[in-house]
Amino acid sequence: MKKNNNNALRKKSLSIKASRRISNAIIYVLLVAITIVWLFPFVGILLESFKTETKMQTAYLFPKEFGFDHYVRLFKETDFMKWFINTAIMGVATSVLQTVFILSMSYVLSRLRFKGRKGLMNIMLILGMFPGFLTMILIYKVFSDVGLTMQMAPLGLIIVYCASSGMGYYVSKGFFDTIPKSLDEAARVDGATRFQVFYKVIMPLSKPIVIYTILMGFMAPWGDFMLASYLIHENSQGMSVAVGMFEWLSRTNLNDYYTMFCAAGVIVAIPVVAVFLALQKYYVEGVTGGAVKG
Repeated sequence: MKKNNNNALRKKSLSIKASRRISNAIIYVLLVAITIVWLFPFVGILLESFKTETKMQTAYLFPKEFGFDHYVRLFKETDFMKWFINTAIMGVATSVLQTVFILSMSYVLSRLRFKGRKGLMNIMLILGMFPGFLTMILIYKVFSDVGLTMQMAPLGLIIVYCASSGMGYYVSKGFFDTIPKSLDEAARVDGATRFQVFYKVIMPLSKPIVIYTILMGFMAPWGDFMLASYLIHENSQGMSVAVGMFEWLSRTNLNDYYTMFCAAGVIVAIPVVAVFLALQKYYVEGVTGGAVKG
């Protein structure tokens, strides 16, 4: 009887292992297929950028002749370098300022208890539900009056990106809520000020959320088109890469600039991908840590 039972258990375990292997194989095949579909447009843009032709409509995907002609034209014949520098400045400035504003607001709402705290949080939550483009006309009017459009638009955009950034405190506050308040109290007993507690106690423990906030602030200017085009139009010196590259997609320019547009897209993607890959670990930790509490 015991031998029969042992044989039955072995057969059952083998069948379970076989079913797991089959299910894992199916999952891996699906993931590979999804990855191929997801990466295909990016691979297509990369291949298009190395074509020597300028026309959009060609009957083949892989270049018949590889070349860097469009990358050379990009820097010699256009203002792309200026656009890239404008966007990089906006990305760095926005990431630094937004990080300071968001983390300061998050720490205050997480640690301090004051009259009107919940009302302030509710107001910011409600205001955050309204789309930003509702204020675009007013923003353009004000910035136009003070000279922060066209060539000076990058400075105006930095102000817009950072002005209301404190309302995006949700994830950071959730992360700070997971840090024991006893650490603050111990530091206060030792004579530390609120700022010293924030800077010397909380910040060293909050590296994931700091990196997450920096990454989000850096990526925002690279992908923004609507507001940027509203403030920058018709002035090449103040354009960001998104606005400048969009000019190449008009009917009159598309045939001559399409492959160069692909080359510009590859270059624009490099810093974002590099920063994201370098900070991916902290990005995931920041998101998951901030989602524990709200």
